[in-house]
Amino acid sequence: MMMALRTDPFGDDLISRLPSTTGRLSEGSLLSKVTWFRVGGPAEVLYKPADQSDLQTFLAALPKDIPVTPIGVGSNLLVRDGGVAGIVLRLGGAFADITVEGNEIEVGAAALDANIAKTAANAGLTGLEFYSGIPGTIGGALRMNAGAYGTETKDVLIWAEALDRSGTLHRLSADEMGFSYRHSSIDDDWIFVRARYRASPGDKTEILAKMAEIQENRSASQPIRSRTGGSTFRNPPNGKAWQTIDAAGCRGLVWGGAMVSEQHCNFLINTGTATAADLEGLGEEVRRRVKDSQGIDLTWEIKRIGRTAS
Repeated sequence: MMMALRTDPFGDDLISRLPSTTGRLSEGSLLSKVTWFRVGGPAEVLYKPADQSDLQTFLAALPKDIPVTPIGVGSNLLVRDGGVAGIVLRLGGAFADITVEGNEIEVGAAALDANIAKTAANAGLTGLEFYSGIPGTIGGALRMNAGAYGTETKDVLIWAEALDRSGTLHRLSADEMGFSYRHSSIDDDWIFVRARYRASPGDKTEILAKMAEIQENRSASQPIRSRTGGSTFRNPPNGKAWQTIDAAGCRGLVWGGAMVSEQHCNFLINTGTATAADLEGLGEEVRRRVKDSQGIDLTWEIKRIGRTAS
């Protein structure tokens, strides 16, 4: 067990209540270092399990009153400035393997979306190119039915495996996931660990060309080189979030150190000095202006976790 010096004022000494692990536990780790926005407070305790067995054993022995919050690579995540109480779970390399078996691909939940697309392409398999345009990990893609360029996770998933809060493993078919637009109905306490996808034989050159086109389109239309968190709001029914935001006059809107992207106004940007409160405040101001001007309630797509600064 590895522990860092305590730097956060969460109160009780949580780490003394935690079960033993062959993974890593650290107190007060700044989550701003692992999120794309580069904002946010610390994790009360950050847990990186050694492997699935370690995670299952840990969950089975963990007191039920201690919350567990899984995070991936922080690409579509806003951590509030007061940090996150309880356990923040981050899966590592033991959960990032990718295996090709015929026309199917099995993948750990910590694998990057882009890596499953690349692996499929190198194996001459088509159908997963859309993942090359989605930042994040497979765990997050399963949770939110991630999609782009006309394909969603639900269209290619065979099954997913998740651990419940007691450490019990469940295998769920795509139909059992309860997928809808940017949503799955799986209990928020469940932790995805693995998934299996279907693909089809294709021409490797054509697949790679399609992925290159996706990357070119992303670079041209999205502020991918800025400190951003991906699409901020879900598209409303029969419309596009960015169009409602633009129509409300919010393109380039500034709130503290946060700004609505001029390039794509469904993206918020940390201009360099933003706090999480700036970014969330800007998002709420955008929602207010869209509601007032068009009667549309925008729903956050970015996941917001933690508590505000005291």
